[in-house]
Amino acid sequence: MAKQEESTSSALDDTIAAISTPLGEGGIGIVRLSGKDAIEIADKMFKGEKPLSQVPSHQVSYGEIVDSHTGEVLDEVLVAVFRSPRSYTAENLVEISCHGGQLVLTKVLEEALKCGARLAEPGEFTLRAFVNGRIDLSQAEAVAEVIRAKTDLGLKLALEHLKGGLSERINSYRDKLIDILARLEVEIDFSEEDIEPIDKDKLAGEIGLVEKDLDRLLATYDEGRIIKDGLNVVIVGKTNVGKSSLLNALLKEDRAIVTPIPGTTRDVISEFANFRGIPVRLVDTAGYRISQDMIELEGIKRTRIEMDAADLLLAMFDTSVEIDGADVELVNQIKDRPSLFVLNKMDIAPDDVMRTNEGRIRRASVSGRLLRVSALTGDGLEELRELVASASQVAPRDRSEGVMLSSVRHRDALSRAKKSLSLAKGSLDKKMSAEFVALDVKAALDAVGEVIGKTVTDDILNKIFSEFCIGK
Repeated sequence: MAKQEESTSSALDDTIAAISTPLGEGGIGIVRLSGKDAIEIADKMFKGEKPLSQVPSHQVSYGEIVDSHTGEVLDEVLVAVFRSPRSYTAENLVEISCHGGQLVLTKVLEEALKCGARLAEPGEFTLRAFVNGRIDLSQAEAVAEVIRAKTDLGLKLALEHLKGGLSERINSYRDKLIDILARLEVEIDFSEEDIEPIDKDKLAGEIGLVEKDLDRLLATYDEGRIIKDGLNVVIVGKTNVGKSSLLNALLKEDRAIVTPIPGTTRDVISEFANFRGIPVRLVDTAGYRISQDMIELEGIKRTRIEMDAADLLLAMFDTSVEIDGADVELVNQIKDRPSLFVLNKMDIAPDDVMRTNEGRIRRASVSGRLLRVSALTGDGLEELRELVASASQVAPRDRSEGVMLSSVRHRDALSRAKKSLSLAKGSLDKKMSAEFVALDVKAALDAVGEVIGKTVTDDILNKIFSEFCIGK
């Protein structure tokens, strides 16, 4: 952490400014300033009943933003002042609530820059909150998770992280590892003194308990990732089997173009839907067929890429006609993957043809679930939604039951910590000296600390905060 504070100390001397509301028109838009000169800079452009420098913290003032050189009124505003350290960034912070037009927001921001602020980098407000000790790194990441949450479950998980639920668990691991490491260091530093040696069996047991706790937390990752990022569901099949119609029907909107012409979908189309509280990324793909069209071939190539990344495949068939060798080949390709076989056009399919098709698919894949649907009439779609939600393996439980992992960065760091603890136990079993055990415990401590930012590099921070929007 010392390295990060040293590398950012000069940047933290600046006062930053940015528009903190989305682009476009709205009732209100906010321009935010943060830094030791934020109130002074805002005062240069604000005309109200009294200067902002005389306004108490957490108070809103009515007035106007004016051009500091010409006095021209730029907008009628409300300005909130938050004095250090009682602000989001733990610095002096000013939020200017303007009318929500893009032009007026840009003019107010430009005036703040003219008066001495600089344009904030993506995520820099939250970065300052982290560097100033207002929040830890997992809570900083949770800010972005709250903004991007797609369902109630995703929002609850993000808020749990933001409130510090994960941080509390991580700090408990760190406290235990620090205690273990301290005892090892005593034995190393005072090996020639008359002190009681460490009980290696007891120490191995303590390390094993932390390892098991880490394992339980790591086991929540798959479920947490789906709650946060969504279940990646890819619709595949030959051309003109109704993939785009199914996408539109599941979304209840015309997201994909539907025509009787084979090969209409030439690129990947994706959209999020909410199935039983679970975010589902539905992907419509180009149909499998032999084609000389370069654009269509590129679409088929992208289909294969999406299939490789899918959590669940919806293999779709037109069962109003008998399936052919190409359909069977598709079943053979995906029979070892998590998949559902969707038999479309049940509204016009003859019963004997439908039964024949079901039999051929079952013989090609004994484990896949078959479901009759009609993308046109909507028959079978509710059951399909339920099957997709069930495939996510997200348990319908109270989120207060425990903390969950949802970040691949957190998973990787804790996996390394668990591996290091396993090595430490191995060293104890082999009666190796305390130095070897301490090295692995220290590695585990550092890896656990990465989650909350106790041990972190500039590269990691740059990657995390570059994914934030400007103004947050």
